[in-house]
Amino acid sequence: MDFSLILNNVSKHITLSKEEEDFFTSLLQHSKLKRKEFLLHEGDICRHIIFVICGCLKVYSIDKKGFEHVVNFALSDWWTGDLASLITQKPATNNIVAVEDSEVFLLSRSNHEILYQQVPKFERFFRILTENSLVAYRQRTIDSISLTAEEQYKNFCKKYPTLLNRLPQKEIAAYLGVTPEFLSKMRSQMLRKK
Repeated sequence: MDFSLILNNVSKHITLSKEEEDFFTSLLQHSKLKRKEFLLHEGDICRHIIFVICGCLKVYSIDKKGFEHVVNFALSDWWTGDLASLITQKPATNNIVAVEDSEVFLLSRSNHEILYQQVPKFERFFRILTENSLVAYRQRTIDSISLTAEEQYKNFCKKYPTLLNRLPQKEIAAYLGVTPEFLSKMRSQMLRKK
């Protein structure tokens, strides 16, 4: 098993000895997902932190009217999960599904705690991830209430440039909070402006 991607990700924030690397990787579970396969259903308890090796995962919820709201997409070298459910062990408010064939590493909640005990510097690593996640979530919330759909689309293009040709338009529309028809019309208008 090749752990270089996840170890490089970790090394951006903390330095591990070879023994610590080996211990960390021993706690990971490797999983392959087919397109449309779920890692988490809304209402279930989130039991893992997820690291994407390759592919793409979608974190989303469905409102009472049946509309899908995409919280984010997780690509290769990204961490994801339902943090609130993982921490509180209460039912998740999000679904996590593979939007294309994907491979992931799963770190269970219990192994996460063992990791903290055996390699305390991982508390720093996951604190940084949590802080970055909180900042990104806050910015996404502010953007969704203060930016136009066109400005949000431009931000999406900057954040996820490789997804523009990989995702169906309806997925991008769900992320932006617009209909696929509105997105199509807006993109056409943007092309005409160029």
